Amino acid sequence: MTPADLPNRIAAGESQTLELKASFDKASIESLVAFANTQGGTVLVGVSDAGRVQGVTLGKETLNEWLGQIKAATSPALIPEINAHRIDGKTIVEIDIREFPVKPVHTRGRYYKRIASSNHALNTGEIANLYMQSLQLSWDAYEARGYTVNHLSAAKIQRFIRLVNQHGRFALDETDPHAALEKLNYLKDGQPTWAAVLLFAQEPLRHNVHIGRFKTPDMIIDDRQFTDTLFEVVEQAMKFIVSHISVAFEFDGSIQRKERFAYPLPALREALLNAVVHRSYTDPSDIQIKIFDDKITLFSPGTFYGGLTVAEIRADNYRSSLRNKLVAEGFYLVNAIEKYGSGFIRIRRALQDYPEVQFDIEEKFGGVMATFSRTQPESPREGASGGVNGGVTGGVGGGVNVEASHLLQLIQSRPGLKTAELVSQTGKPRRTIERWLKQLKDSQRIEFRGAPKTGGYHPKDL
Repeated sequence: MTPADLPNRIAAGESQTLELKASFDKASIESLVAFANTQGGTVLVGVSDAGRVQGVTLGKETLNEWLGQIKAATSPALIPEINAHRIDGKTIVEIDIREFPVKPVHTRGRYYKRIASSNHALNTGEIANLYMQSLQLSWDAYEARGYTVNHLSAAKIQRFIRLVNQHGRFALDETDPHAALEKLNYLKDGQPTWAAVLLFAQEPLRHNVHIGRFKTPDMIIDDRQFTDTLFEVVEQAMKFIVSHISVAFEFDGSIQRKERFAYPLPALREALLNAVVHRSYTDPSDIQIKIFDDKITLFSPGTFYGGLTVAEIRADNYRSSLRNKLVAEGFYLVNAIEKYGSGFIRIRRALQDYPEVQFDIEEKFGGVMATFSRTQPESPREGASGGVNGGVTGGVGGGVNVEASHLLQLIQSRPGLKTAELVSQTGKPRRTIERWLKQLKDSQRIEFRGAPKTGGYHPKDL
């Protein structure tokens, strides 16, 4: 940070990488530790929390003394850059620390990370995760104590090897299963890793996927608990989900009728895979899936890994960081996932043809909650596991949700409005307006007339 940048940075206030301190104290060192454990940052001493430059008085050896205190109070010892600057005739001190390569750093036995503009104490699990990340290790790569190769299912291993070779992402020797697992690090010196146990055990670990079909939050129509190795549990859970969501038949003029489920199945499968592959297996909680008339929620134990934030996930602007590297590698090799870190992008892509379905992701209750919600609830099903539902869709009466109908009324009252004008008139985000416009066009309620730059939307004559 150059001296010329300081006034603007101070005016912007505290952030993920900036802390303002009126004086140098233990809290200043805690902030440096939090920055070192996250992505680096700066502590400005001599500036109040409100951004008022108060200045500090420095002696001849003050900066060296501060540096000594920082080194003595941190482990591994932090050695930041310290510089004094003059602003409006007052002295402030800039203390810069980069992200530390060996984590976690602590100060007097306490560990911190930086979230938004605050320091947060790390719990035991987060400390262990940071340590493994810095060594480029993951929990599932450790040897599973108490297990031997005899605890693994030969049939599951053979099926896995066959699928890997079939999809061509790796070449494995089908005649020597143990050598194949050694090659992929699922066996180390003949000892299975936790990933091998999760994927191939004859008697699976008790990490359950608990699914329920709810009529109301306290009325369960059907529920199931699946306990199996991971490839199998994904298939079992997906079958249960599909059996409890309605399907309609669409006719587009061709001989074949088309099925349209109430939710895009690829998006649901992707969310389920994310929950199974990326959950924390050191947390004994179950993956919980709840199917309601108007929404489906999927809860996965363990918050986002590697410093990922909800904002980054929602913006599709993030770099993958894997909690369970070998588990993820297994699903990748059998083509169940395309590439690391693209799951939420593929969910949103699958939802493009479902304007009536909203998707959200959040951290809560010590885990990650994914929610698919419909603006119109599903039609009742006949029976718990089958039947034709939702009726026949299509024609001019296709389903339009309440919000989109308000947009239709606006277009009917003022024909010719452009997208930007509709955004201005309704106060809704552009993406929301575009989604409603697509729904209205698909249901033959409106049409666009005129040139792309000068035309607008008009109600369609029915």
